[in-house]
Amino acid sequence: MMNNAVEVRGLRVVRGRHTVLDGLDLTIGGGVTGLLGPSGCGKSTLMRCLVGVQQVRGGTVEIFGKAAGSTPLRDRVGYVTQAVSVYDDLTVAENLRFFARVLGAGSDHVERAITSVDLQAYADDVVGRLSGGQRSRASLAVALLGDPELLVLDEPTVGLDPVLREDLWTLFHELADAGVAVFVSSHVMDEAERCDRLLLMREGRIIADGTPAEIKERAGVDDVEAAFLAIVKQDRGDAA
Repeated sequence: MMNNAVEVRGLRVVRGRHTVLDGLDLTIGGGVTGLLGPSGCGKSTLMRCLVGVQQVRGGTVEIFGKAAGSTPLRDRVGYVTQAVSVYDDLTVAENLRFFARVLGAGSDHVERAITSVDLQAYADDVVGRLSGGQRSRASLAVALLGDPELLVLDEPTVGLDPVLREDLWTLFHELADAGVAVFVSSHVMDEAERCDRLLLMREGRIIADGTPAEIKERAGVDDVEAAFLAIVKQDRGDAA
């Protein structure tokens, strides 16, 4: 894998009269990189830019040296949206086999993906009859099908119980240890401690970048939520 999976330069996104991202610069390498910030700060927009499904007004986004969304990246990038992205009227296994054919992945990939998200017991169940957490895991399994080198996860643990959240974070780190660059967003501050590197976003800008320990040290506090609030106050003071 390249040193940086993601290179963002001068990224600008405008929706209607509102500038969502304005001149954003960012690089993402290996490990688990967390993107934290309040709802509406631009996290999902940034993630959509990385997978090439967001119209941009300016700047560049390159993944492994290629333009985001380009055909050569199709099986190198896995993406999980906030909304469940599988078919409710198919079983888990049928969904995985369908998407595997789209990606050109073999049956071994299907079995491995189902096992990775611990859905073996539900492989033959119709997705529409599963719990919300199980349906979210089915979406994650689809993203894992092509053995992606970059995994973009937009709030993948929202609405899940603490045990399942713990299991998924363990999986994220196992994937990172295997060489996958994992980029995960959340607005749940206690998940920040699980990241190797943490980006704090406010109003479309990255206002802090470092390990959780570095960010807490910078703010002079003992937890990330307090650090975020302190850095926001600093940021407002800088802008004044």
